[in-house]
Amino acid sequence: MTDLPDPRSPEYLAQRRKVIRQRNVALGLVLGFFALLFFAITIAKMDL
Repeated sequence: MTDLPDPRSPEYLAQRRKVIRQRNVALGLVLGFFALLFFAITIAKMDL
């Protein structure tokens, strides 16, 4: 079978926290981009 790391080991937990933090940052950037895109489209469509 495969050699799976021990989920209770400090190295595994540190790596897991790092991956989760990176995923959260990436998701935040994507959501921020969509918010900026929404406001840019809204402003561009406004009748001045």
